[in-house]
Amino acid sequence: MFRLLAGLCAACVLCGMQRPALAQTAQKQKMVEKIMQAHPAYFGQILAQPEKYRVQILYTQIDRDAQNRPHFTSYAYRVNPQEYFYPASTVKLPGALVALEKLNELGIEGLDKYTPLRIDSAYAGQSAVRTDSSAENQLPSIAHYIKKVLLVSDNDAYNRLYEFVGQERLNKALHEKGFKDVRLTHRLSIFLTPDENRHTNPFTFYKGDRVLYQQPLTNNENPTAPLVKNAFLGERHFRNDSLVEAPMDFSQKNYISVEVLQGVLKSVLFPEAVPAQQRFNLTADDYAFLYRYMAMLPRESDYPAYDPQEYPDSYVKFLMYGQDKEPIPANIRIFNKIGDAYGFMVDNAYIVDFDKKVEFMLTAVIHVNENGNINAGEYEYEQVAFPFMKNLGRVFYAHELQRKKKHLPDLEKFRVHAVRF
Repeated sequence: MFRLLAGLCAACVLCGMQRPALAQTAQKQKMVEKIMQAHPAYFGQILAQPEKYRVQILYTQIDRDAQNRPHFTSYAYRVNPQEYFYPASTVKLPGALVALEKLNELGIEGLDKYTPLRIDSAYAGQSAVRTDSSAENQLPSIAHYIKKVLLVSDNDAYNRLYEFVGQERLNKALHEKGFKDVRLTHRLSIFLTPDENRHTNPFTFYKGDRVLYQQPLTNNENPTAPLVKNAFLGERHFRNDSLVEAPMDFSQKNYISVEVLQGVLKSVLFPEAVPAQQRFNLTADDYAFLYRYMAMLPRESDYPAYDPQEYPDSYVKFLMYGQDKEPIPANIRIFNKIGDAYGFMVDNAYIVDFDKKVEFMLTAVIHVNENGNINAGEYEYEQVAFPFMKNLGRVFYAHELQRKKKHLPDLEKFRVHAVRF
């Protein structure tokens, strides 16, 4: 009898321990939605039809311990790796990281991200490169391509990184780090066949007359199968200027989940806080270089140089700033990668306020396509997507301002110097 009572008591204690945990989990799942619900003027339309807008949000709080080590707590809203979204330019960050990693793993003396290179054409759809007029020395390099990718999301620059890494290695490197929900299959803004995208260009790296490394034409002979079961979007779509009365099939296009996007960002910004397997093989100079150009604004760059009228501070800073034309305050830095295409808008960001000691991660997706026509260039970016991103970033920033922290963060690691106004 005593054993039975003891067992019942133990069960009751266990139940009592489980209930708060379950309640806490449910509360965590609702936090993002509750913050948005507090601002119906900003988000009422979106919250009323989240499936229509295919919204996904991942918000991560960062708390520091006494040694300034970061600890992460994530809150999700509709995050689902099986709900397809087109990642657009957000894939450029993992492409840049794997390109740097490949250079380091080649281990060739004198070969680094600043080494001049030539790109040859050896297959259908390929183009050659010898010079780059936007570089100080007029020569292309991996570093200069990454600058252009991070500063203004240059598509050609990403394509050259994709060609250097190769389709097979790009996917394999990410999968080996535990980022399984990713399948990168094509260059951006140029339309090639799957076969042409599997083939990537020959590269030559050199210093003066000395060749340091030559890479032949590469072909991915074992492409991975699509990872999402249902990747049909819209009601109709345009193909070769003809309207097709059927949804568009995105199964052969790039795919990456919200969790992988933020996971990659966390790995590069906080390598000490993720498992060793998940880290990229980068040097101290690589990290400093990436932090500098992820946060730098177009007007702060000399090579390449960008006209502030054409490239305002908000050009690739959707969260918090949308389409604002005013300068972003110097105390705010956003380490991020955006993307927008086919009606999707995505931002994957780590947001810092050095003065207020604020830091948080926010990854968000929205789809705007009222008429159901995909690939027609008729999307409600200005009316819906940009305001959504701006307001989302600002309400979570305001939430962070009010959040109590036991230890304020030391953010000097992320301070980008040489700001020019």
